Amino acid sequence: MLDEPLPFRVDRLAFRYPALAALAGRLPLGGGREVALATLLTARLAAGVDPADPISTPDRVARASSAKVWLASLALPASTRVPLVRCVESTAGGAGQVSTALRAVIAAVSAHLDAPALLELEQLAGQLTD
Repeated sequence: MLDEPLPFRVDRLAFRYPALAALAGRLPLGGGREVALATLLTARLAAGVDPADPISTPDRVARASSAKVWLASLALPASTRVPLVRCVESTAGGAGQVSTALRAVIAAVSAHLDAPALLELEQLAGQLTD
């Protein structure tokens, strides 16, 4: 009887980047946290081109435009700002472009993120390559 689907049950929402969000929450205010938050935003935008669950191109363009404004307000090192902005801009295109840009982000932010957060980004880049 417990195996029957319940029509009023709400499915549990799955968050794609728990390690990245947890890292941003643990870090003190300042550079490291801002890099983690910028990377989280970039990953969420990159996921919008996933062929399994795409977001429309006009919506992706609008999201990228707003994200670039927000990224400009952060105190990010230049070595991370450029790849993050390029990745955000690439979300207006195809999954292959985003995967390449995301791999550049991973290389740029690897010193700022822990292994579980980097793994989440690598998995996303791999999904977008397939």
